[in-house]
Amino acid sequence: MSQQSELQQPVVAVLGLGAMGHAFAANLIKKGFTTRVWNRTTSRGDDLVSAGATRGTTPRETVEGADVVITMLSDGKTSLEVYQGDNGLLAGLKQGGIIAQMGTLGVEATESLIALIKAQRPDVVFFDAPVSGTKAPAEQAQIVVLASGDREAGAAVETVFAAISKATKWLGEAGRASRMKLVVNAWLIAMMEGIAETTQLAEELGFTTDDLWSVLDGGPLAAPYIKGKMEMFKSGDYTPQMQLTWALKDINLALEAGSKLELPVMKRISETWQGAVGAGYGDQDLAVVYRYLGDKQS
Repeated sequence: MSQQSELQQPVVAVLGLGAMGHAFAANLIKKGFTTRVWNRTTSRGDDLVSAGATRGTTPRETVEGADVVITMLSDGKTSLEVYQGDNGLLAGLKQGGIIAQMGTLGVEATESLIALIKAQRPDVVFFDAPVSGTKAPAEQAQIVVLASGDREAGAAVETVFAAISKATKWLGEAGRASRMKLVVNAWLIAMMEGIAETTQLAEELGFTTDDLWSVLDGGPLAAPYIKGKMEMFKSGDYTPQMQLTWALKDINLALEAGSKLELPVMKRISETWQGAVGAGYGDQDLAVVYRYLGDKQS
């Protein structure tokens, strides 16, 4: 195989097979990439193995021979555990390998990972590359990658990003993408709380969800994301695209990063959504805050 072919079709390992990581691996397999997978709950990868992936028993074993490693893990603590140690991915990754950390970990955890890699594996090219999008767009390769890191040093990552997304937005040195992801998610969460409360106000004043959308439709306020959430309000089906638990984690990471700012609305949302998670709504889509607010009134 020529050097150019290898660049176009790197061997990829995906560590973390939640909704997003599973979608990434599935798209890579569909597009012909040699794909290796690992997840703590091994059954999450059964269908991927049936489709052609190779499953590793440890992060170290999984990344051996991989050119690019994607990690899509729940938080910073879990990520550090997977990266470090005798069975960690840093112990198995080949010289000059590429890592794309694609979860929403926050500023502090991302900086810890960057420092760890510089100390233990300075040969590795690290990309901080969280994504904008949820489960369904990820399954359709329609997410947007927010990428930061040395683009020239790790060119092979671009073919991987192209296979799992519709676009990549480059934001500079590693760490900047995680900062932007917190900004984007804070806006998404503010929209979600806003439309949940606004729809309830509309109903109180005698209008249906459809009435509200018909007024918004075609104008500057008619965000497609919001329309999808309003459909959930109508159907009562809150099958998660993004679990409320993870959305609460993300708004708290944003508050942590912006600790010198007032951010009164974001703080209030965090308190409200903590209440919803505490009341048992956490495993459902974040749009379930609409039901939570309604249930509190009844």
